[in-house]
Amino acid sequence: MELTHEKPPTMLSHGKLPYPRGTLVTDVETERTGELQGVIEERTKDGDRVVSRTAFIRPRGGGVEWEAPLTRIRPADGNG
Repeated sequence: MELTHEKPPTMLSHGKLPYPRGTLVTDVETERTGELQGVIEERTKDGDRVVSRTAFIRPRGGGVEWEAPLTRIRPADGNG
């Protein structure tokens, strides 16, 4: 019989911003730069453990927002 590992139930919520909203940041993996819009955290329902933190970034001047793990985000050169 094959064992399966089910993911524990989680919930999403707004997370704490590492920099003020609108700060120009760089996604270090893709080298894209944009303004930080927000952070969403995924947490386990039991134990309230953080599973992931995702940053939402919008190109300066508008455009399509993208998301990246918070660990890939750094202030853009000349910021912070």
